[in-house]
Amino acid sequence: MAPPRPAIIKAVSALHRAAYRLTRGRLGRRLADHPILLLTTTGRRSGHPHTVPLLYLREGNDLVVIASFGGHDRHPAWYLNLQSEPRAVAQVDGERFTVTARDAAPEERARLWARAVAEYAGYAEYQRRTERLIPVVVLERG
Repeated sequence: MAPPRPAIIKAVSALHRAAYRLTRGRLGRRLADHPILLLTTTGRRSGHPHTVPLLYLREGNDLVVIASFGGHDRHPAWYLNLQSEPRAVAQVDGERFTVTARDAAPEERARLWARAVAEYAGYAEYQRRTERLIPVVVLERG
């Protein structure tokens, strides 16, 4: 099965983001029993803020997100933005806070990837769709 078109991903994300923001997370904080956050990055070319809804895992005080892009052969824009500027803003429910992003170290990635697939089995399918290694990103608070 082919990954969803980027335009469809963008449109669904825009609707989700709007509902999440408008209700301060009362709507959109979960998607099929999975927790969702809003991540605002700085555009690597534009310098403008860009916000996307993402499934996340908690890892102590940190959050973990997966740069799957539905199994596309290229990384999602938000991940590329974080490579350029790792400081970002996360919103969980009504709380907004600053985070610093980093790629998970190899051993850490293996453990977090297993947790992510256990939370959402679709990630395993996304990895089968692409030859790139899907990044696991740790968002450290502060």
